[in-house]
Amino acid sequence: MSLVMQLDGVLFFPVTPFDGEGNIAYDVLAEHVKHGVSAGPGAVFAACGTGEFHALGLEEFERAVAVAVEATAGKVPVFAGAGGSIVATKQFVKAAERAGAQGILLLPPYLVSNPAAGLVRYVAETAAVTELPIIVYQRNNAVFTPETAVEVARIPNVVGFKDGLGDLDQMQRVVLSVRANVDKPFQFFNGLPTAEMTQLAYRAIGVELYSSAVFCFAPEISIGFYNAVQAGDTDLVNRFLHEFYKPLVELRDKVPGYAVGLVKAAVRANGFEVGGVRPPLIDPTDEHLAALDKIIGAGKALLS
Repeated sequence: MSLVMQLDGVLFFPVTPFDGEGNIAYDVLAEHVKHGVSAGPGAVFAACGTGEFHALGLEEFERAVAVAVEATAGKVPVFAGAGGSIVATKQFVKAAERAGAQGILLLPPYLVSNPAAGLVRYVAETAAVTELPIIVYQRNNAVFTPETAVEVARIPNVVGFKDGLGDLDQMQRVVLSVRANVDKPFQFFNGLPTAEMTQLAYRAIGVELYSSAVFCFAPEISIGFYNAVQAGDTDLVNRFLHEFYKPLVELRDKVPGYAVGLVKAAVRANGFEVGGVRPPLIDPTDEHLAALDKIIGAGKALLS
């Protein structure tokens, strides 16, 4: 991927399928990615948060990314996750390179208290081992100041900044600071769970792109919402938010980790044998699966 290529549209974060013995089902992953790509996303982000990056070993990660790259057949760029300790992060970056990824989504480092200057060092050391474009993910313990966001944005192969923190005042300062002080193409992303719920607010501060976990299991709903936002169809956007996304988020919030567990269950209900989630996540209860089915039905009804 060219460092100046700009992403657009809905971004697809596939799940990582597991078989009955807990191993990655690479054939199912290929079909899952092909199905998603046929719906027209702007990019594929393989083995990232929704893809349970935290639960993958290095070798299976590399093969999963390679499968995703092959399945896209060059139709869209593939970004791969990387993160953890600085040693592991560099290993995952090199594995993503070998697998043919066109970019890296740099996830937060291991859960320690990170000074902002240390985060700059973390990004800089990671960027130094690759020429791939990197999107830096701010969330949890990886919080940048506007000044340090500018520092990392000036690193030649850092091309984007994704926010999973949700502090709009802080993010507005980051956006303004980077745009005023960094002279190169640079993109910002809304990376909150079920990002559609907050996307109108993010658009207001200049953040156009967002992750869509819904695209994994109902790309038609995800694209329907995206098109309504782009068209300024406020009534339809509000119906999507009230009748589909709000109930989905309320269900998601019942159990920690359901941001992945519910998505994977919905993909499974769609006919892809993706299995369950790896520990420490858990799969949804039967009661929650029934509620999820009703919510998806309500979302699809909006498309007509």
